[in-house]
Amino acid sequence: MQHTVVERELELKLILSPERSIPVPARLGYRSEDPYAVHITFHINSEHPVDWTFARDLLVEGVFRPCGHGDVRVWPTKAGGRSVVLMSLSSPDGDALLEAPVPQVSAWLERTLRVVPPGAEGGRLGLDDELDQLLAQ
Repeated sequence: MQHTVVERELELKLILSPERSIPVPARLGYRSEDPYAVHITFHINSEHPVDWTFARDLLVEGVFRPCGHGDVRVWPTKAGGRSVVLMSLSSPDGDALLEAPVPQVSAWLERTLRVVPPGAEGGRLGLDDELDQLLAQ
């Protein structure tokens, strides 16, 4: 089975306060061999990039309505008259609130959904092939 990678580089905003944010270069990544997950790498040109992985469904839903709990929460809003999606990420190392432009995130998500449509993720895991090989031994 051939695997596909869908990536998009974009600039997110790290929200420091209601009045202050800083740009954060990031890369959105999706791999068909890991069909349920999206990967976001922050500070992509630095010595110490930061990687986050969470459910693709969470980001898809978060473009339209608030969702998630715990370490990752995602919700749509407006900022400066633009549609954005906010991502709240929490870890033992700290918390971050990031803003991403909805048009770019949505276009990238649509590409991932064409590669592996919703509901087809399980077929991409190759579990049936692995089970067949295991039983054949």
